[in-house]
Amino acid sequence: MTTSNNKQSTASNLRFTTLCVTFAILLGACGTNDPLSPGLEFMPDMYRGVSYETYGTSPVFADSLEARKPVAGTVSQGSVPNSPLGIDQVPYPYPNTNEGYAAAASLKNPLEKSAANIESGKVIYSKMCVHCHGAKGDGKGSLIVGGDPFPVPSYYDAAHLAVAEGQMFHSIHYGKNMMGSHASQLSKEERWKLVMYVQELQKQGVPSGAAVADTTAKQAVKK
Repeated sequence: MTTSNNKQSTASNLRFTTLCVTFAILLGACGTNDPLSPGLEFMPDMYRGVSYETYGTSPVFADSLEARKPVAGTVSQGSVPNSPLGIDQVPYPYPNTNEGYAAAASLKNPLEKSAANIESGKVIYSKMCVHCHGAKGDGKGSLIVGGDPFPVPSYYDAAHLAVAEGQMFHSIHYGKNMMGSHASQLSKEERWKLVMYVQELQKQGVPSGAAVADTTAKQAVKK
């Protein structure tokens, strides 16, 4: 009698287990015809954030607007061109035109003039500029084109001594005459440090043997 009851209990348990497994498989298969559908999800709001169309409507706010204005009194870091805060996030305000170059004269170096920044500018200069402009800034670099030295103006001629620091930055940003833009190679902070070092070279005085004639006119490159 006991053996028979045990067999019936075992059979019932097996049927119940089979039924549970079958139900679980069917439940897991529930979903849409979308092959990317995850099927039935348990508490999806816990890991699927609700997104709204940019500048669309949203039920979250009373005015139904999705886009919100900054909190009153918010100040954007780096929004001021002459501010060191977020300097690399500030869009450069002047176009690559003669008018933009003239307007750039109003820009001031936002970095503190310190020995550390000047030394950093010197390192940048030695990597990016010395081959054309020379170690002293006299235009006597090592670059040779067609067997002749590359025609580069000196930092010590009258025209370059009169260039404002903002215009130096403008020239590095966009390039000028035969010099191409260095905006993709140097961050804005690095460009300002470079300007600081060039000005330091100019303040040290005209080096012995440096060309001081006005060489700003674009020269032809011999080939």
